[in-house]
Amino acid sequence: MVIPKKILALSLVVIVLAAAVYFLFLKKGAAPAESTTGGTSEAESGSAAPDAAKQTESQEPQPLAVKAVPAVKGDLVISLKSPGEAFTNRMIAVKAEVAGVIKSLNIAEGRHVREGDLLIEIDDREYRLRLEKQQALRLKYLSEMLLEKQFGAPDVALSAEAQGKIEKAKADLEKASEGFAKGLLSDQELERARRDYELVLIETGAKKDEIMASAKNLTQAEIDVKIAELELDKTRIRAAFPGIITGIKVSPKEHLAAGQELFTLVNIAEIKVRAKVLESEIGKMKVGREVDVRFSAYPGKVFKGTVDAISPVVNADDKTCAVQVAVRNPAEEIKPGMHAEVEIAAEIHAGRLIVPQDAILVRGGRKLVFVVEGELAKWRYVEIGVENEAFAEILDGVKEGELVITEGHFTLAHDARVTVKS
Repeated sequence: MVIPKKILALSLVVIVLAAAVYFLFLKKGAAPAESTTGGTSEAESGSAAPDAAKQTESQEPQPLAVKAVPAVKGDLVISLKSPGEAFTNRMIAVKAEVAGVIKSLNIAEGRHVREGDLLIEIDDREYRLRLEKQQALRLKYLSEMLLEKQFGAPDVALSAEAQGKIEKAKADLEKASEGFAKGLLSDQELERARRDYELVLIETGAKKDEIMASAKNLTQAEIDVKIAELELDKTRIRAAFPGIITGIKVSPKEHLAAGQELFTLVNIAEIKVRAKVLESEIGKMKVGREVDVRFSAYPGKVFKGTVDAISPVVNADDKTCAVQVAVRNPAEEIKPGMHAEVEIAAEIHAGRLIVPQDAILVRGGRKLVFVVEGELAKWRYVEIGVENEAFAEILDGVKEGELVITEGHFTLAHDARVTVKS
């Protein structure tokens, strides 16, 4: 087939135009790209200097934050540790001293009571009647004796010796009565003086008939009255000391037998802790020394106490000596029977230059500390004296008042820049 020349010419023109348009648009798109590239280069070249300055600054090491405390003079205490057990020596089992029916029961488990509080009252009607009966008998014998004195036969003449004995016994009785009234003599001493006087009257024969007839009965009646009064008083059971009621074993209206256990009264405002110390260490124990006591029931809490007593006997089995510690317990947190860990001050080294154990490091087999001087940490070798778990005595290498680093110093180098944080 033969293609006309006119069509070939037209096709050639279209191809040339298309090529021209393509190159035109390609050139316009390339120019902005070059412009953008050029602008970026200028920006990069313009910021090169500041970035270099920042990099130079970042190479300067920042100060390391550390904690530090001053080396101070104080007491360094060497303590002994021992297991112990809490107990109280103010705990009694209260018992009924007389028989009877409970009239009122004023106790409850865990109740706090004061000294003298009325806790249990026993029906006292029987004991009141008994007292009234004894008082009536006493009054009867006393009346008979007074009547005999007033209307009886005249006294037999006495010898001078007998009269002297009577006068002396009478003076002793009057003196005893005055002393009793002033609170200087007891009931027993007054009763003894009265009996001595009556014996002298009997021995000398003075008013023998009336004394023999009435004095014996009157004396016995007075004793019976006192017994009845004592039994009546025992129907009221009171708190012997301030404390807590526990272990109640009776109920209201219950009939009690004499000697029956009623309840337990315990005071735990002050607790004792019994610890054991090896006989080789007992010479370091002193009454009055401070003690730290810890109980597993209160983790992290330390109770303060003092050595109250040291046993004079060493246990032959384990070669230990018992040490008693008194601990104040106002909140009643400590209970008798609790297990304790006791730390007793055994040796007290006063006026020593001390630093915390946390400040001491060991490098190359030698002990050292880091001391803060201005903004720098200085490496110092030190000589250690006595020490305990918390502190060490510095004999050489650090002066009083210098700051020693206690935290953040494990990787420190000599002359490292530091800042002390509060």
